[in-house]
Amino acid sequence: MKILIIEDDSEIVEAVSLCFQLRWSGATVISATQGAKGLDLVETETPDLVVLDIGLPDMDGFKVLREIRQFSQVPVIMLTVRGEDTDVAKGLELGADDYITKPFSHIELLARVQAVLRRAQGVSVTGDERPFVSGKLSVDFASRTVKINGQPIKLTFTEYRLLYYLIKNEGRLLTHENLLNKVWGEGYTEARDLLRVHIQHLRQKLGDSAESPKIIVTEHGMGYKFVRP
Repeated sequence: MKILIIEDDSEIVEAVSLCFQLRWSGATVISATQGAKGLDLVETETPDLVVLDIGLPDMDGFKVLREIRQFSQVPVIMLTVRGEDTDVAKGLELGADDYITKPFSHIELLARVQAVLRRAQGVSVTGDERPFVSGKLSVDFASRTVKINGQPIKLTFTEYRLLYYLIKNEGRLLTHENLLNKVWGEGYTEARDLLRVHIQHLRQKLGDSAESPKIIVTEHGMGYKFVRP
C-alpha cells in the first residue's frame, strides 16, 4: 500500500507517517509540502490513498482536490484545522472521501483510513448481477460503470457504493443510519451531514433535481429511497 501525504507541517507528516507504518509495516509513505508537487506525485506514483491539508503554501488544498478529481478517483482524506461546516461541505462536494480536523488522535485517523480504504475496494459483485437499465440511467455492476443517456459519468468510490445500495433496495426506504453503516461503516451512523452532502452530489451527477428529486427521494427525518427513473 502506498500513501501520499500533502502537508507542509513536517511534524504532522512525521506523526502521520509513523502512525501508518506502525499499523501497516509494509506501507510506503511519500509526502509533498506543496500542492503542485503533490499533484505530480498523485499522477506519477498512483498512491492508494491521499491525506491532504487545505492550508498549503503554494495553492489552496481545495484547488488541489479539484485538480486531482480531474484525472483520478484515488481516495482522499482532508486533514486540516479548518473544521467549519462550510469547509467540510466544500471538501466533500469537491470529492473528498472524508474530512478530519486537527488536532486528531491516531486511533481516529487509522479508523477513518481503514473505512475509506474498505470503501475504495468497492462492492462485491456476483456473476449473476445483471446491469441496471431504466430511462436515462444505466449501471454495469461488473465494470462499475455508470452512464446517463449513454455517456459515462465519474463517481467517487463512496458515491458508487451509495448508488449501489440505493438501487439494490429500489423502492424501499433506507434510513440514514442504515445507509451510513452500509457505505461508511459503524463509526459513522450519526454523520447525517456527511450523507446529505454525498446525496446532493450524487443527485447532481445523475441529473436529479435538488428541489424536487425524482430518482433519489428524501423521506424527511427518516432517510432516502431510490425510485426507478
